Amino acid sequence: MRGFLSSDWRTPGELVVTSRREERRADLRERYGVEATADNAAAVTGAGLVILAVKPQDMATVLGEIAGVVSPEQTLLSVAAGTTTGSIESHLPAGARVVRAMPNAPSLVHEGIAGLCGGDHARAEDLDVADEALGHLGGVVRVAEQDMDAVTALSGSGPAYFALLAEAMIEAGLLLGLSREVSTRLVVQTMFGSALLLRDENLHPVELRESVTSPGGTTTRAIRELERSGVRAAFLNAITAATERSRELSQE
Repeated sequence: MRGFLSSDWRTPGELVVTSRREERRADLRERYGVEATADNAAAVTGAGLVILAVKPQDMATVLGEIAGVVSPEQTLLSVAAGTTTGSIESHLPAGARVVRAMPNAPSLVHEGIAGLCGGDHARAEDLDVADEALGHLGGVVRVAEQDMDAVTALSGSGPAYFALLAEAMIEAGLLLGLSREVSTRLVVQTMFGSALLLRDENLHPVELRESVTSPGGTTTRAIRELERSGVRAAFLNAITAATERSRELSQE
């Protein structure tokens, strides 16, 4: 919601949000000037785009509340991890136009990336409106639904992998005598700048790595230790495990 408003894609008067907690609703009204209600059915009525941003375990309850007011003209966009379009459609009137997406945390600063797929009854215009909405929060890639678990594992969970790497690098800086402030600034800016190089200069990761790695130099020795420690295999195993867990969630 913050991304929609700060990008000027929508005005506060065009948005209705829901929350079960009154203090949360009051905060949203005060901070963003939007209409906030506890009535999911009322919020859905008349909306062109309905975004289902709830925990997977709460999805069936919410769908039960709104099923009676969902119309054939509405696009429903789910961002619930591991929840298939078929599962959502089964709780809604026949022909419901469902789109599924998996955005990630950097969406908060307009630098996210989202995987997107359509359900059985989703039309091209439904994918387009979901793409447009998520495009104001970052990038969008369209994939087959069978690939959404991999998207979840790779980019949905991805910020946590980078955060873990940042933690380790910052701790290394502390062990080498740097202050936490200096170590943190060095690591965060290095990660940010490296990401920009990969994206904006269209560099392959191998190109960036080799451009920094001189024969017999410091980076060469560091990379050798990382390879000895099995970092590549660890990432592969971790992301595979996350993919498997996403598939499990869709069955629960």
